Amino acid sequence: MSSKAASPSKEIEIAIQRLPNGGGLPLPAYASDGAAGMDVVAAETLTIRPGTRHAVATGFAMAIPVGYEVQVRPRSGLALKHGITCLNTPGTIDSDYRGEVKVILANLGDEPFDIKRGDRIAQLVPAPVQRAAFAEVETLDETARGAGGFGSTGVASEAADEVEDDHIPDNVGSLAAMKLRQPGE
Repeated sequence: MSSKAASPSKEIEIAIQRLPNGGGLPLPAYASDGAAGMDVVAAETLTIRPGTRHAVATGFAMAIPVGYEVQVRPRSGLALKHGITCLNTPGTIDSDYRGEVKVILANLGDEPFDIKRGDRIAQLVPAPVQRAAFAEVETLDETARGAGGFGSTGVASEAADEVEDDHIPDNVGSLAAMKLRQPGE
């Protein structure tokens, strides 16, 4: 199997306005030729305590073309190494929003996490939007799954065998073992 370059989608132009708190910061940019998301940096310095969240300022606003959104996604390294993730993932920035872009970060780790102004905190991924209209009906067509919801298809795959993974970092644990805290605790 070869890794041929697919024909790229047409690049869209997104107007971006640097806000006063964004002076001197890099605008969102792709870190490599193959990157799907553009890195976005923090426009403030703060500490996120374990079990808490904060809407981190980015210092810019955008005018996204109609028919598109920009998704806000977590950075995998922050998630794996520190338990830092974006809530409401992927977050959606709508084409008619003109306020400052903020990234809702949560600390799911055990230690306070320091963010310095200019640190890369998330990724932005532009995406087309498919609009829809609901058609109310009396009944829905039948499917094999039916009304089976959360977890109804099971967890294990048929090909899954127990594999020991000695490469899991010491600071990566089970979500089931987490102590949940309320804001202000």
